[in-house]
Formats: sequence, structure tokens, C-alpha cells
Amino acid sequence: MFNQIGPLEIGIVLVIVLLIFGPKRLPGLGKSLGTGMREFKDSITGKDTADSDDAPAERATLARAEEPARSSETAAPTADQRS
Repeated sequence: MFNQIGPLEIGIVLVIVLLIFGPKRLPGLGKSLGTGMREFKDSITGKDTADSDDAPAERATLARAEEPARSSETAAPTADQRS
């Protein structure tokens, strides 16, 4: 009875996830899920990260480049600016 997962069930799960997390957080969730799966696969297959010592630095640079730049007009005021 529970051994068949078809397109309707997958669609229902996706709609529930969309309702719970919202459309703004889904890309980040997908990215983190993909990263976790990749790391899991690499650990299972025995790939060593010593081959790419600069890979974490490249990922950090890409992550900073993807962050939207906040101008002083749109940024939330800090505690010093509120007083």
C-alpha cells in the first residue's frame, strides 16, 4: 500500500514544503541539500578534499558575490543609529 510513490504524491509533498518554507527560502534549502548530498557522496566514495585545497576559498568568494549588496538606505538601522 505504501510502496508506490507517484507524481501525485511528489507534487503534494512539494506543495507542503512550499507552504511551510515559502518561496524565498526554497533556493537556499535546495542549495544546502545539494551540498549535503555531494559531501555525503564524496565521503562514501572516499574522495579526498586534499586535492582541492582552494575549493573552500572559492566557495566562500562565490557566496559573498551572490549576497545582495545592501545600501545604507535599505539596511536595517543598528542600535547606534536608532538612538
